[in-house]
Amino acid sequence: MTRISLLGAAPDTGNLGVNALSRSTMLGIAKRIPGAEICVFDNGRGLRQAAYQSGRDTVAYRLCGMSNSRRFYRPESLAHMRLSTLLPGLSNPGMELLSSSKAVLDISGGDSFTDLYGPRRFSLITRPKQLVLEKKRRLILLPQTYGPFQSPVRRKIAEDILLRSHCAWARDQDSFERMAELLGNDLDPARHKCGVDVAFLLPTTRPAGLDSRLLNWMSDSPVDLVGLNISGLIYNSPREAIARYGLKADYRTVVQTLLTRFLHETDAGILLVPHVHAPIGHPESDLDACRALVKTLAPADRERVYLLEDRLDESGIKWVISQMDWFCGTRMHATIAALSSGIPTTTISYSDKAVGVFDSCDQRGEVFDPRRLDTNELSEQVFDAFRRRDNVRQSLKKKLPVVLKQALKQMDEIAECCVSD
Repeated sequence: MTRISLLGAAPDTGNLGVNALSRSTMLGIAKRIPGAEICVFDNGRGLRQAAYQSGRDTVAYRLCGMSNSRRFYRPESLAHMRLSTLLPGLSNPGMELLSSSKAVLDISGGDSFTDLYGPRRFSLITRPKQLVLEKKRRLILLPQTYGPFQSPVRRKIAEDILLRSHCAWARDQDSFERMAELLGNDLDPARHKCGVDVAFLLPTTRPAGLDSRLLNWMSDSPVDLVGLNISGLIYNSPREAIARYGLKADYRTVVQTLLTRFLHETDAGILLVPHVHAPIGHPESDLDACRALVKTLAPADRERVYLLEDRLDESGIKWVISQMDWFCGTRMHATIAALSSGIPTTTISYSDKAVGVFDSCDQRGEVFDPRRLDTNELSEQVFDAFRRRDNVRQSLKKKLPVVLKQALKQMDEIAECCVSD
């Protein structure tokens, strides 16, 4: 049996973007390597059996816990995994899985192969890769971003991992250029490739048990349906967001202004779509942000706004998003769900990662950066994007088949890299 392990895509974080990466990869490998034993490393404890249902397809897989815990005696801790490679007789289930894998796929959460999130996060992202390489296993870096790196030492670690990997994909042209910069003269076109985000292949599944009001609203509405994804990360803690990300615009004011304009200047129905299911009260909770936004509305205005409170999975959320006439999101994989469904899409993005992804769909002009635009400029430009949604739809219609074809070909190549001699 061919064992394939997956790192950096834990399906238990509540972040539907990371889930989309995990599910898309599992389905892609299962379809192309029949009988493969897929092992996914997550934040749980021990070894467990699991299954993922997508339409008529069921993918059985194993889960194995991994963490950067200081409790080195726990087998899930990276310290214990490392010790097991040094001390004869000390077994570790995670290391045994990695050591017996034909290939280890690593996607770093899509955008976490950087030191911007601090040394502890960098260690969690890089140490598993280094363990795989030390065991001389085949490490395949799935489409992701690379960098930036502020520390010369950490940049060197990243360069070494890239150089020693069996093959590596960047998820867009901008990311590929950063990867090429890291590798310099060691860039090998046969091993280092420009690709697209694997979540473009995430299947769409109509959720069971959706509220009848929402279903009727989506199926019978004579007006445009506008989907909005509000990021709890920067809505719930605005001062911290300004300090941490260097925002020029007031994100709260921007989304409140946009929602008010949609309600007063159009007859559109508005759907608020959380994409990170953090616990209530958690600073990253999109649902908390949406609830707070709704409270700013007059009671009469709330009748045209529907807040999706169901904890749908990534494929179910994508189905809901696919019913919209226009979508604006801050969580990047919420916007990928819309783009890959052919929906005219705009993003309010406070990092550079969205630019490359949108550019892969010829939609670079639909990226609006709150670090560079002030509050009035940002709200006006996003609202203007809504006005020209029909033109955007036609542009996306031309480009999307090319992107999806590239995504399928890319997954074929990834599977081939897993099993080739």
